[in-house]
Amino acid sequence: MSAGTTIDATKAVPAVDAVRTGQRIEDVLDRLATTGDPAARAAAEELVQALMDFYGAGLARMLHLLSTPVGRRTPGDPLAGLLGDELVASLLVLHDLHPEDRTTRITRALDSVRDHELDVVDFDEETGTLRLRAAGGGGCGCAASGTTAQQAAEDALACFAPEVTAVEVQTAGRSGEPTLLQIGTGPGTRAGNTARPAPAKAP
Repeated sequence: MSAGTTIDATKAVPAVDAVRTGQRIEDVLDRLATTGDPAARAAAEELVQALMDFYGAGLARMLHLLSTPVGRRTPGDPLAGLLGDELVASLLVLHDLHPEDRTTRITRALDSVRDHELDVVDFDEETGTLRLRAAGGGGCGCAASGTTAQQAAEDALACFAPEVTAVEVQTAGRSGEPTLLQIGTGPGTRAGNTARPAPAKAP
């Protein structure tokens, strides 16, 4: 990412009244209570709590990153620390606020699991399939090493690029011929392109 990256103001979220939003949530829960279905209300309360935990963790992480001493921040770009953090990035992507394009975000995801030496082969726009090549092949090119790389890639992509719905990893076989490991459905979006929150990590 080049220095001076800025968030597109046209994607800014409209102002929201916190008091009214809280009241709206309470009203929905009250309506569920009047249905006489305690399981439905309990599920709704659990959903609200899960979202509060997720966004609370994200806000705490942002404060932590922003309070980092200037000398320890990535030089040249005040947003670099936020955009490179998995939890913060997942929130920005979820609301279509992340200023980086898909290719850059995929690169960020793979950089976060660089121990697996995964290189991008191509991305299929129609199926959402990202094809990767394991540079080291895990030594023997066995399925176990491929599975480890797959899981690491899926976890990272869930935060940075949920548009990727499937991952294929090519590894080198014993004979030197590349073998294709089909991962299946990937992180984030499964049907359509609606992103879902990634698991929150502790600040």
